Amino acid sequence: MIGHPSRAPGSAVGPPRTRSAELSIVGVNVGLGGAQVLDAVTLQAPPGAVVGVIGPNGSGKTTLLRTIYRSLRPDRGMVLIDGSDITGMSVRGAARTTASVLQNGAGSPELTVAEMVGLGRNPHHALFSRDTPADHEAVEKAMARTGVTAYADRAIGSLSGGERQRVLLARALAQQPRLLVLDELTNHLDVRARFELLDLVRSTGITTLAVLHELDLAVRCCDRLVVLDRGTVVAAGAVLEVMTPELLRTVFGVNARAGQHDDGIVRLHYAAQPLAAE
Repeated sequence: MIGHPSRAPGSAVGPPRTRSAELSIVGVNVGLGGAQVLDAVTLQAPPGAVVGVIGPNGSGKTTLLRTIYRSLRPDRGMVLIDGSDITGMSVRGAARTTASVLQNGAGSPELTVAEMVGLGRNPHHALFSRDTPADHEAVEKAMARTGVTAYADRAIGSLSGGERQRVLLARALAQQPRLLVLDELTNHLDVRARFELLDLVRSTGITTLAVLHELDLAVRCCDRLVVLDRGTVVAAGAVLEVMTPELLRTVFGVNARAGQHDDGIVRLHYAAQPLAAE
């Protein structure tokens, strides 16, 4: 089924999983090149929730993710995982907690799928240590879960866009993180692949913060939404609470409304004249 009925955060069905983290971002400011990119950003991702980050181009979405996975350090404010400031974590400790899947993050095209997924075990290794049976098991489970086992010996460069995204997700799952950070995971994929990937993410039960470009995808596949505009959070909360006609008109420039159907799926409905008046 494409999309999903509404559910409580963390209630995904399936076998027991690693405990999910709670993410709290408190008053984060980030400046780049003399410009304020994030301004007093505050948000929460409850354990097990899939939280979508949406907003116009240039609103600070990718900068926010870079701050969470420590590629950038905030000028002010804190990023907390289960109440602990990430700046106090070791590099290895942070990597064991948070896994990211980024645009254009496939690395060397000569690597095989198994080699790429195996990189997800690096945070669990001591220097110069060898792979353990636990490492092999984690890699095999991650490939099986993402449906890439059949490609284990193929080079990354020989895969389609959707297949590569599945491999990158498998690498992230092999890390056994408690928080997933996804930057446009579904970009450039066909419709079916987009929904399949997000359904797969939901099935893990791992707390997820995902930047999404398509509003239709965000409202159908996320538990909560955070809307950024010009570096500030202009709305955050449950999908139907956030996606009001006024917000869709003022932030995204479209005449539309969100509604939940009898099947439990939230969909956007655009007016006959979808573009809002200037």
